[in-house]
Amino acid sequence: MDFSTLAVIVVAGMLGPLLALPSRWRIPVVIGELVAGVLLGPTFAGYLHAGDKTFAFLADMGFALIMFVAGAHVPVRDKALRGGLLKGLLRAVAVAAVGVVPAFALSRGFHTGHTALYAVLFASSSAALILPIIDSLHLGGPSVLALLPQVAVADTACIVALPLAVDPAHAARAALGAAAVLGCSVVLFLILREAEHRGLHRRLHRLSRQRKFALELRISLAIVFALAALATHTHVSIMLAGFSFGLVVAAIGEPRRLARQLFALTEGFLGPLFFVWLGASLDLRQLGSHPSAILLGLLLGAATILAHASMRLTGQPLTHGVLASAQLGVPVAAATLGTQLHLLRPGESAALLLGALVTIAAATAAGALAARATPPPPPPPSAAPTAEATPAQPGPN
Repeated sequence: MDFSTLAVIVVAGMLGPLLALPSRWRIPVVIGELVAGVLLGPTFAGYLHAGDKTFAFLADMGFALIMFVAGAHVPVRDKALRGGLLKGLLRAVAVAAVGVVPAFALSRGFHTGHTALYAVLFASSSAALILPIIDSLHLGGPSVLALLPQVAVADTACIVALPLAVDPAHAARAALGAAAVLGCSVVLFLILREAEHRGLHRRLHRLSRQRKFALELRISLAIVFALAALATHTHVSIMLAGFSFGLVVAAIGEPRRLARQLFALTEGFLGPLFFVWLGASLDLRQLGSHPSAILLGLLLGAATILAHASMRLTGQPLTHGVLASAQLGVPVAAATLGTQLHLLRPGESAALLLGALVTIAAATAAGALAARATPPPPPPPSAAPTAEATPAQPGPN
């Protein structure tokens, strides 16, 4: 990978904003970025190679920061979210229970013997996809506050459960790794909360702003990457590292200056690069060699959507249930791990990815419908804001 390839990736990522620009289409930005990756990847042009070590490493950085920003935007101090936590947890468990029957049926019907793997797929939700969709479409309300913990719990649990379903021999190692990452996040929360109570955080913030040191950004990045290193060494997803520390920052309180800096770094560069990489990691040509895999992929996607949509029986809006069915990270990890260990049948890895694309298409449509049903945000007050209420303009670090 060189600078010319990097320039192509950045330009290709602009397809996301271009497709999202017409407001009537209601297309999330990440969809265009994924499409760009598919077009430039092995499915069509073959220009981008997801296996390139530099490309993959930058994508991992983007994934960690996407999940960090997503976790930092969760209003954990909002009482409404706390009220929806139990409801979201119960729905995540209910979706997992509903998915067992179709997982068994598809495993027997296609003679794959992967009931546990399909059950994990049906239960999963991709926080890396769903949270940016919620943010870009400005979805809100009590139903969304209940959806956030549901997605977070499902994604985390399925990342931990995936090795058990695909490679049971290393499941205990992955569980210990997840416990280590979560334990470190709890320790960080206690340390940062004590620093906040003693006023150390405010003094650091003033010093960083006055001297333009960007200390908060540097410290936050160091912690995110340290947790990602721990996750990598213990064989768990870096999603857990980024999202858990994001929740810690949200619980302490994220300064507006840090939020702007993280937004620029993540949404302007590493985030789009990650989604282009994800698109480039999909090789849909495999489906042509195995027609039965096409049917399996379509049924996997449909079963995932139905399992999540069934939460309409619990009072969840249908659009939010379908939105929660979006998945990509878990199917990609399952296809990669299963292929490396030679545990999947021919064409089955492509079927897993096709099923993920079906859920993404359905979630995109559901998000657009939910956005149309959501009232627009109230206009800003007509009175001129006071100096105290006016946000500081972003400046150089």
